[in-house]
Amino acid sequence: MSDILVLAAEQRERAGKGVARALRREGLVPAVIYGGKEAPEGISVAIRDITKIFNTGRLLSTLLEIEVNGKKQRAIARDVQLHPVRDDILHADFLRLSKDAKIAVEVSVNFLNEETCPGLKMGGVLNVVRYTIELNCPADNIPESIDLDLGEAQMNDSIHISEISLPDGVEPVITDRDFTIVTIAAPAALRSEEEEAADAAEAAEAAEAAEGEAEEGAEE
Repeated sequence: MSDILVLAAEQRERAGKGVARALRREGLVPAVIYGGKEAPEGISVAIRDITKIFNTGRLLSTLLEIEVNGKKQRAIARDVQLHPVRDDILHADFLRLSKDAKIAVEVSVNFLNEETCPGLKMGGVLNVVRYTIELNCPADNIPESIDLDLGEAQMNDSIHISEISLPDGVEPVITDRDFTIVTIAAPAALRSEEEEAADAAEAAEAAEAAEGEAEEGAEE
């Protein structure tokens, strides 16, 4: 479970482009907090504080405690707008969360024991299908990441979501199929050799079958 991070905010009474520009000049980011059966509320947060969380890569999957004028509200960032050139944060949307709420978040996958993976040691190639997994998580139990152990993965193995151990109460958003997270693929040269060997075996079998039919025809 990731820690709950505290983010200080100030209420803003007005909206509009002019107000937003003025806030940014003061080192603040205009934002909105909504949901939880309450009216949307305009707020502003210090750009240094939200940028620090954003730079971890987990802003959209981290439970926050936003404090506005002494009132603490649990929330999670749902959208962040960036400057098209500088990548500065221009605006953020936060969703209020009740204690028993569940929310869909993208959680990164950590690949463990690559150095001891039998398939990779044999020359296999790690083919990552999903670097993140979208999970339905309780608001107070959002994992920082999901670990996938490659310690016993062999050449041509595929590891699916059903083989991943998830925390209590956490489940994949996709439930209609056992989707693939990663495969250990044979290198191209090895695949070519295997294909050539298979073709040769098939040709030999075909030639043997044809020879047998010819012999039977001669006997008749």
